[in-house]
Amino acid sequence: MESTFPCIVRRLGDPPRQRGSVTGSSCPDIFELSDGNFAVIGTEATAALDPELPTDGRADYERIVVITRETLLRAKRDIPDA
Repeated sequence: MESTFPCIVRRLGDPPRQRGSVTGSSCPDIFELSDGNFAVIGTEATAALDPELPTDGRADYERIVVITRETLLRAKRDIPDA
């Protein structure tokens, strides 16, 4: 069966191991997809943060994930301007 999701093209920023995750217990990550969108691996926090969102903040099928500041800052150099 063919997947309806795009493929991962590349990781943005440094791998978790270079950010200090030697055990694999904390591996937030950001990936660019073949359709130009991004996929994020983070800690699921929908229940905790959903009440703080504006009323138009999230569709039922979407989830809130948290990544570390360091993960995003290290990915910044790889995020295209346009």
